[in-house]
Amino acid sequence: MSDQTETNDWYSADHATFGDRLTAAREAQGMSVSKLASRLGVKVQTLQGWENDRSEPRANKLQMLAGVLNVSMRWLLTGEGEGLAEPIDPEELAEDADALLKDLREMRAEMTRMATRMGRAEKRLRLILREAI
Repeated sequence: MSDQTETNDWYSADHATFGDRLTAAREAQGMSVSKLASRLGVKVQTLQGWENDRSEPRANKLQMLAGVLNVSMRWLLTGEGEGLAEPIDPEELAEDADALLKDLREMRAEMTRMATRMGRAEKRLRLILREAI
């Protein structure tokens, strides 16, 4: 299995459970267990049971979960469809950040060179204008 496949299957049935996806979606919305339970009209223990894969919601609560968490029911059940993006690997993030930082430094150096060049051109223009008067 390639790294790309593993990344794309982060929330798949092979890698995550319904409870894992439910917990990730709840956390992505910044909701506590008690807040989500209250919005769904269920007990905290019921929601904890779903998140810990001890039980599963009925169809009507599953539909409510999907709506409140802004994911599809299919994604909650299987990891396929509209759901959360896969987490970013910290090593990839560090490489991307290093590349971006390097690019920003190069742009700053180029801007400094251009500002110096503009200053020289402005000075020459002033001299030309003084001589023309």
